[in-house]
Amino acid sequence: MSSYRQPGVVLTDRRFTVPLDHSDPGGEQIEVYGREAAAASRAGEELPWLVYLEGGPGFGARRFVGTEAWLGRALREFRVLLLDQRGTGLSTPANRQTLPLRGGPREQADYLAHFRSDSIVRDCELIRLQLTGGAPWTVLGQSFGGFCAVRYLSAAPEGLKEVLITGGLPSLDAHADDVYRAAYPRIERKVAAHYARYPQDVERARAIAAYLAEHRPESAGHRLTPEGFQSLGILLGTGSGSHQLHYLLENAFVRTPHGTELSDTFQEAMRSAASFAGHPLYALLHEAIYGQGERATDWAAERVRGEFPQFDAATALKGDGPVLFTGETIHPWHFDVDPALRPLRETAELLARRTDWPVLYDPEQLAANEVPVAAAVYHDDMYVDTADSLRTAAAIRGLRTWVTNEYEHDGVRAGGPRVLDRLLSLVRDEA
Repeated sequence: MSSYRQPGVVLTDRRFTVPLDHSDPGGEQIEVYGREAAAASRAGEELPWLVYLEGGPGFGARRFVGTEAWLGRALREFRVLLLDQRGTGLSTPANRQTLPLRGGPREQADYLAHFRSDSIVRDCELIRLQLTGGAPWTVLGQSFGGFCAVRYLSAAPEGLKEVLITGGLPSLDAHADDVYRAAYPRIERKVAAHYARYPQDVERARAIAAYLAEHRPESAGHRLTPEGFQSLGILLGTGSGSHQLHYLLENAFVRTPHGTELSDTFQEAMRSAASFAGHPLYALLHEAIYGQGERATDWAAERVRGEFPQFDAATALKGDGPVLFTGETIHPWHFDVDPALRPLRETAELLARRTDWPVLYDPEQLAANEVPVAAAVYHDDMYVDTADSLRTAAAIRGLRTWVTNEYEHDGVRAGGPRVLDRLLSLVRDEA
């Protein structure tokens, strides 16, 4: 355990050993990493703990510098644990380089089946007992971290003092098909809003998609395709995402001795934005986080997309309509074009076919909930369906919501201290 300082904060590296399979506590163990943060002025005090669960799946906890964003507000009263959920960040990473240690695709898929919110919550409970001496702690869950928090309320409410959720109230019973059937219209609205803001991007996007369809270039081994280009629409769910997308598109083409070509600048930006090298579990487990019971997810986003033909780039290019971007959807072709995912194609297929997912949420326990809970629900969240979130909010006894259109899905980052202040006042009935 080592400690070091940044402006205004003392950071401590903590590593914990947890079972891979919590139903077999004496079996294989893996490591989970957490970065403890305490205000420099209070580092020696006994403070209550707050554990932060990042969005995803597949992302390690954000690497803050000093007391930026919401962290400074949290450090006024908490000792914060920024947890790298299992398989992410420094927590026994799971990726194309490490997963072959498990064996072949079947063994890899069986291993990754232990990396959903049910296992993450069990990890948290073991870690809590080591850090707090058994006292309950506060959970702050962003996006998928909020899904984990709802699982926590279902399975281990005794470990919770209070729960804060930002953009992360899941449907309690929706199949992945239902999730994406609701998602595509939301994505289409975001694309329409982007094109209304930047009408020049309509022709730019058509020109880029047409070039990619004809030439299929590669950037650092990543195949650039029209579908991959459309996936850049994931940016549109964040506060500054529309502007980022516009700036990316304006650098698309350059004149060369061979004619007009896609610029190296654009190709590198597209590759970087579309690559899963830094977060492969996002692609591998994205639909699995909705799996409950015996029904396979079976590439839900790809199948459901067929119900929305307006998202087909080839059809758009044959006519004069806009090329629509997509959003938070994972498709089989991701595992063909991305070198970080290509070796994991069969593993992903086995996860998509899996039919033995444990149920994640307990409606009876949630209806009897006694833990104070507050949730920020973003009015037109591109990533998490607002109607589903509000239904879940109503199903959790005592949960207080803050429904706002002031922020997009990344509101806890963009709004920082203000968002955290609002949720703390709600959960403590001070609003």
